[in-house]
Amino acid sequence: MKHVRIKDGEHTAFGNENNPFGWLPPAAQTPAAFNLTDLVRRCRWIASDIGASGFALFFHDPSPNGVQLAPCFDSSYPGMNAATKAIAACVPTGEIVRHLQGRTEPCWWSNDAFSETAAALGKLAWISKVAAMTAEHCGIAFPVHAERDRSGLIVFLGTEIAMSQDALFDVHARCFSLFSGLCRIRSRVDGQTISRRELECLKLTANGYTSEEIARLLKLSVHTANQYLAQSAQKLNAVNRTQAVAKALRLGLIE
Repeated sequence: MKHVRIKDGEHTAFGNENNPFGWLPPAAQTPAAFNLTDLVRRCRWIASDIGASGFALFFHDPSPNGVQLAPCFDSSYPGMNAATKAIAACVPTGEIVRHLQGRTEPCWWSNDAFSETAAALGKLAWISKVAAMTAEHCGIAFPVHAERDRSGLIVFLGTEIAMSQDALFDVHARCFSLFSGLCRIRSRVDGQTISRRELECLKLTANGYTSEEIARLLKLSVHTANQYLAQSAQKLNAVNRTQAVAKALRLGLIE
């Protein structure tokens, strides 16, 4: 099995083909060409390294109703598969909740005690077994955190997941690096590019409102509402407002 070793005091630039998940220092800048598709590809590389057949990345969203997980992308990107939706739905009542409240310890589950995943992960330290998050899968989940108290979960699914103790730590570091990159993209778009009005128009579009209805609700002209939507689509590198809404939802800019 291939895995990247990360040594104290050493790091490789993000995007380096020899070590695409090299550690990112807090002050590192995300390359201009770095986007969501790059993250999906890198997550797919991690899945390949550990023998997983699927993966998903979630934002952690504390809410009045309890901990929620908002799916960002998964192995069916740009679509979304049923396993990801099932994990998001089960989180409020699952054991994983305690892992999302200030802890970073990975956890795993298996519906097949004789699977390679159960045999390999059951031998590792600094990892907990929890109740199955999905009915038909084995998997491992890595809690991840970034600046500004952002947190999330990266999940890998499959019956043939295997890694050594060292690889567990390395993969978790790669997951932190990946999540940090995602948060940089989100911060860049949210804090420096897309305006509050543009986000409001995107959110109303996501809720099914037309340009005319958005203009009326926000007391704008239809032309101005369409301009806001066009600008947000351009800033999100989307071909139309529908894709812009999808990208904004994936990045957690709107709900």
